[in-house]
Amino acid sequence: MAVLALGLNHHTAPLDLRGRLAFAPGQLSTVLQDFRQRLQRAAPEAAILSTCNRTELYVAADAAAVHDIAAPALSWLAAQGGISDGTLRSHTYLREERDAARHAFRVASGLDSMVLGEPQILGQMKEAVREADAAGTLGTTLHQLFQRSFAVAKEVRSSTEVGSHSISMAAASVRLAAQLFEDLRDVRVLLVGAGEMIELVATHFAARQPRTMAVANRTLERGEKLAARFGAQALRLSDLATRLHEFDVVVSCTASSLPLIGLGAVERALKARRHKPLFMVDLAVPRDIEPEVSKLDDVYLYTVDDLSAIVQVASEKRQAAVEQAEVIIDAGVQSFVLWLDQRAAVPLIQALNRRAEEWCEAELARARRRLAKGDDPMVVMEALSQAIAQKMLHGAFAELHASDGPQREALAHTLSRLFLRSGGPAA
Repeated sequence: MAVLALGLNHHTAPLDLRGRLAFAPGQLSTVLQDFRQRLQRAAPEAAILSTCNRTELYVAADAAAVHDIAAPALSWLAAQGGISDGTLRSHTYLREERDAARHAFRVASGLDSMVLGEPQILGQMKEAVREADAAGTLGTTLHQLFQRSFAVAKEVRSSTEVGSHSISMAAASVRLAAQLFEDLRDVRVLLVGAGEMIELVATHFAARQPRTMAVANRTLERGEKLAARFGAQALRLSDLATRLHEFDVVVSCTASSLPLIGLGAVERALKARRHKPLFMVDLAVPRDIEPEVSKLDDVYLYTVDDLSAIVQVASEKRQAAVEQAEVIIDAGVQSFVLWLDQRAAVPLIQALNRRAEEWCEAELARARRRLAKGDDPMVVMEALSQAIAQKMLHGAFAELHASDGPQREALAHTLSRLFLRSGGPAA
């Protein structure tokens, strides 16, 4: 088996393109099954990692077939976003075999994230594995790849300072808000969504003790649960447009496929606020807030891409931590490649075991028949052992006699290592 990773991320593709190829967790099972059907070949193992910064397709298949999967996989992915193969190809990367494993390990360890060492990616990868498993597309090879990536990520976080040099998107959002408003204790904060990212944002804002906080979510019960943790109020998502003007800070991160906050709603909110500044952060991919909102006066709108400069840390410390992490990743890659090589020999080992069992069963049956006839047990046992030994060595002797020159010498050396471990080369 061999593996490949095909994807696009914040380094290779703009936000809007990433949004077109983002998959909600609930979609992944159906999407993965569709992918395998579209290939029209022996079904490979497959998993999809989809976050605000990346969409990646991981595939494992027979080594002879995996190289032929890249082109149809790219076409399939392009079709999901309604774009041409050529457009997508210019924004994607393809990693195969050893490089695919290295890429997965770096992603899990937070080395390929917009925020170095950010911890959310590990949870997102685990969710991708669960979805692939539920879809029936997670086989032994991808299971090993991801489990080893989790182990490597854990070692990176415990053995290096990569994680300590990160500033999360949530913290960056609060930092930006603090630059716009003199005192965050005077601002009113609206959080749209109730997922992990919004929970982090709520945690950071709550530490700054804003005047009020509110959570708007499609499922009111879930919004109320999150709001209760931070002493905030819960709103229905349907009330968002009419109450938007009440808030100074709006941070949104949902799984909606279409924008929830449109240009018209923000224009009306600004009018009601008498153009008092409105700080907005859109952490969703696809966007929750229409991009045209950024053109309005008195609106300060930031996306996940805009926050990338905010989350950078001291390059010297970061580079030292990354170098330590890369050493751990190198060891992990080497271990995974060795496991793959060993897996390649499994069919041969199974075939050899079956053949040996067939020989033993045949000779045992012959020995039982002779014993039933009354033959001397010692003679029968000697004949049994000789027959099994001859069957095991017949192929080796035949190949040795049929070869000559360097081929014969190489074969003799191999047979010596196999059958004469404590002796010298065969004569």
